[in-house]
Amino acid sequence: MNIHEFQAKELLAKYGVAVPKGAVADTSIDAEAVAKELGGTVVVKAQIHAGGRGKGGGVKVARNPAEARDFAAQILGMQLVTHQTGPEGQRVKRILVEAASRIKKELYLGFVVDRASGKVAVMASTEGGMDIEKVAAETPERILTEIVDPVMGLMPYQARKLAFGIGIPAELTTKFGLIVAGVYKAFVENDCSLVEINPLVLTEEGKLIALDAKMNFDGNALFRHKQIQELRDFDEEDPAEVEASKYGISYIALDGNIGCMVNGAGLAMATLDMIKISGGSPANFLDVGGGANTETVTNAFRLILSDSKVKGILVNIFGGIMKCDVIAQGVVTAAQSLGLAVPLVVRMEGTNVDLGREILAKSGLNIINAADIREAAEQIVAAIAPSA
Repeated sequence: MNIHEFQAKELLAKYGVAVPKGAVADTSIDAEAVAKELGGTVVVKAQIHAGGRGKGGGVKVARNPAEARDFAAQILGMQLVTHQTGPEGQRVKRILVEAASRIKKELYLGFVVDRASGKVAVMASTEGGMDIEKVAAETPERILTEIVDPVMGLMPYQARKLAFGIGIPAELTTKFGLIVAGVYKAFVENDCSLVEINPLVLTEEGKLIALDAKMNFDGNALFRHKQIQELRDFDEEDPAEVEASKYGISYIALDGNIGCMVNGAGLAMATLDMIKISGGSPANFLDVGGGANTETVTNAFRLILSDSKVKGILVNIFGGIMKCDVIAQGVVTAAQSLGLAVPLVVRMEGTNVDLGREILAKSGLNIINAADIREAAEQIVAAIAPSA
């Protein structure tokens, strides 16, 4: 789960991280009022779940309240396009107005789960304010990394090593260490998957301030954090993905025209790959999980068909805990209740597979049975060929 920049800053501030003074505004008039209260130069920043907002015109520096009002009027309601939103962009519904900082140096500080070691990796770089992915690809030596032992926790020497490596002034080494320790504590206590401060700035006044902040959370741990769940902004998420979460279905919209319903993330990924190999293009990733029933399957079909690009559906089920006859009955019920009008290919293996196939065969519906995953992919690609 992602949250907005202003929410991330509010959370990090509780852990001792200095952030600029500011407030959120929903209208240009409110933005002007905030700017008056702050006084001096302010920064007006679009609040969407994407990076690269400045390059897309979503970040403006205003010299006075009137200018802040005008910039807010320009940004609010705009369809902001960045390298992370895709060409469709994201509509801006709120902005953050905060006091401008006199920047002397921009740094990068990031925390992420390192899959190779199974531990939290702390990254720091002198290349703050830039796309860290580009830095990693072109000048990886400029990114310093410390792996934190989960038993020992973040050690002071690790923070000092990063501070020396990115040129933190000696008098600010202790402060930098407190920031790193605070962010690490926030990361662990809130089950984060990513915390990124880019840039962490050294000001002319000799302060370290988080000028931007990004926090992502492990969705599987949200049940432990009701206060984090309350920060979720459904307007920033795909409506179909939001709907899927209500039924315990993992759904991600893609840009193809073949809808997929699979049980198990690994099998789902393999199904998408096979569709591509067969010359097709998947419209979604959809995992109904291991305990799906008729209601779950019906909701899955409804989600798939909510995408107007879908020209055909491939169901690929391995019946372990989930019985094939239950899935087959769910498929039949869903197809009948929703008036399914696109080609449907079903491949099933596992528990009660013969009974499941019998249910499909006796349904009277135009369902294409496939023996294996390759055949299923080839059949659905062929079935939609005239309309693709």
